[in-house]
Amino acid sequence: MKTEDYQNRITPQFVKTLADNEIFVFGSNLAGMHGGGAARIALNQFGAIWGQGVGLQGKSYAIPTMHGGVNLIQPYVDEFIIFAEEHPEMHFLVTRIGCGIAGFKDEEIAPLFQRAVNLSNVSLPETFWKLLTINNL
Repeated sequence: MKTEDYQNRITPQFVKTLADNEIFVFGSNLAGMHGGGAARIALNQFGAIWGQGVGLQGKSYAIPTMHGGVNLIQPYVDEFIIFAEEHPEMHFLVTRIGCGIAGFKDEEIAPLFQRAVNLSNVSLPETFWKLLTINNL
């Protein structure tokens, strides 16, 4: 994939507002304690529900990242990708899930989103795109 192929699908570094069809995708914990980082933003601005750690809530979508290694995050990313495929009317702005408070590196998380590369309704962080396209993951 060339850079121009994904330029219009880069999640802004700071999401402050959402269009009617946009969904803020953030890293959470299974308990849904949205206390910091993008989870706090989702709670305060985009309808995330305290106590709900997975899935669509308001104008946000939670992917748990605080319960173990990348292999335990993968099923939740896969679930998200299936949801995105089933909802082409929504546009998902994926943040750098797991790369803040959870402590993972972009190099660990980006490959989990390989199946989302061809979904026109999913935007990814620029760092994820660079890793996915440079490495042809």
